[in-house]
Amino acid sequence: MHFITALLGIYRAEIGLIVLACMFVAFVRERYSPTVVAVVGACVYGVLGMLNEKAMFSVFSNSAPLTVGAMFVLSGALIRTGVISRVADLIMTRAQRHPRIALAEVTLGTMLLSAFLNNTPVVVLMIPIMFKLAQATGYPVKKLLIPMNTVAVLGGCLTLVGTSTNLVVAGIAAEQGMDRFGIFDITPYGAVGAAAGIVALLSLSFLLPSDPPSIAGEDGGAVQDYLTELVVPQDSDDIGAEIGTLGIFGRSVRLLGLRRAGEIKRQDLEQEELHSGDHLIVRADGTTIMTLRESGRFELGVAADSRTSAGEGTVVEAMIAPSHPSIGERLLDIPFLHALRVRIIGIHRARHLPGPDLGDTRIRGADRLLVAGGDDAMRALKDNPHLIGVDVSRTRAFRPRKAWIAIAAMAGAVGLSAFDVVGIGLAAVIAVGLILVTRCIDPEEAWGAIDGDTLILIFAMLAVGLALEQAGSVALMVGWITPLMQIAPAWSLVFIVYFASLLLSELLSNNAVAALMTPITIALAHQLGTDPRPLVIALMIGASACFATPIGYQTNALVYAAGDYRFADFVRIGVPINIIVGAAVCAALVVLG
Repeated sequence: MHFITALLGIYRAEIGLIVLACMFVAFVRERYSPTVVAVVGACVYGVLGMLNEKAMFSVFSNSAPLTVGAMFVLSGALIRTGVISRVADLIMTRAQRHPRIALAEVTLGTMLLSAFLNNTPVVVLMIPIMFKLAQATGYPVKKLLIPMNTVAVLGGCLTLVGTSTNLVVAGIAAEQGMDRFGIFDITPYGAVGAAAGIVALLSLSFLLPSDPPSIAGEDGGAVQDYLTELVVPQDSDDIGAEIGTLGIFGRSVRLLGLRRAGEIKRQDLEQEELHSGDHLIVRADGTTIMTLRESGRFELGVAADSRTSAGEGTVVEAMIAPSHPSIGERLLDIPFLHALRVRIIGIHRARHLPGPDLGDTRIRGADRLLVAGGDDAMRALKDNPHLIGVDVSRTRAFRPRKAWIAIAAMAGAVGLSAFDVVGIGLAAVIAVGLILVTRCIDPEEAWGAIDGDTLILIFAMLAVGLALEQAGSVALMVGWITPLMQIAPAWSLVFIVYFASLLLSELLSNNAVAALMTPITIALAHQLGTDPRPLVIALMIGASACFATPIGYQTNALVYAAGDYRFADFVRIGVPINIIVGAAVCAALVVLG
């Protein structure tokens, strides 16, 4: 025991680096998630005495992870209030009229959204839109998804709040004694990188594959659509209005037909005037169905008893069991619809939209139903042996009346930080308080919008960085590198830091690389007597702008799966984009920084 203690005392810094090397190997092998590796690594430093209890828990006072969490909540509020969905609908409406111009507008819009929102939900939202744009423009979808993702990542490099990586680096830099970063301090360099990236995409588009995805549906598998019917009530204000003027159709709601007096019409529907009792056959996602239900503008779905309203009681989701005795029969004839006072407001079938209308759909095993009814009926459904997974639907309606509050909260947080009234962390927390008290988003939804895995990873890597600093490992690495850096030209330091962080981030977690390299980069700058700020900005952008592998950035993996790409597709287009963007950003830092 005394020998081990003595060994730790003599070779403390070296042992710290050995633990770090083991963590890198674990990151690369991916047998465990990056979060698990980071937490275990922090624990090992604690067991070895390189990180005491006070130091370990001091990382929870760092503002960077809390700011990241607050931005997740603000992004969730914009989704919950329907702001993001409405933007997507406008894009699709525009694309139907001017598809090629819409592509340019989508590029700009994606970049601007990603500059202020977490770019992961932005990419999730844009995936089905790119499939629709591919249909409208005739471009292969594989030539659109990777460029969309690239633009979203580059947009995240435009501001301090664009990615969690930027906030992590800024938070650690502030703890290291550097002046606080403003929200737009990195914008000039990010803009140069974004411009270079767009030029590279346009020039190298021939490297993108053009074959159709073999596994994704027309929306990339990101949206679960239901077939439903909107019934016009007798006292509706929409009676006599043309269907095309209703203002409800777009990306989220697609009109499929009009059923009137037992006959279904499919063509030339926009000029049709609505009559009382008309059934609009539509395809819509679950959130939109719930929003239409709450609005009371239409009666939704079908029921055996016309007195049963979709607005009554609660909504549950239920799956048709393969053993259901009504398999192959019409949905309107399903037994529980007659035995219980319920209303079926939607049916979803994987990779296929059923029909011809809701009531006449022939049910199949694994069909998913949205059913509205009272508490007694819901209990009876849960006891039905032919239904699987009956539970209250987690899909919620949009809250469009609160949209302006969510927009104002996000804009206020950005504005307060931009004008240096308060830091981005405090501004974001104030904005979260505003959207919670005004019920733009419910508390459980707000906390559900937070990516806990990301926050734990950040906290753990902050602890690892602190342990390396206290053990002397950072000073040891700086001592090794300094002689090499001293003989290198001053302008090359930015390039070295940028491409070192880029290469590491292509293999490891961006936030882990950022948290690890920030103290090393700052210590190295002080040792060389140079300004650390350009080097830290190079680290921020280099750790995020990773396009050469599907694991280089979290959104890369999303489009990799949705577009059915091959690993080589990312390498072929990503490597030259990495080089072009990196060279442009570094040149801007050398000239302007």
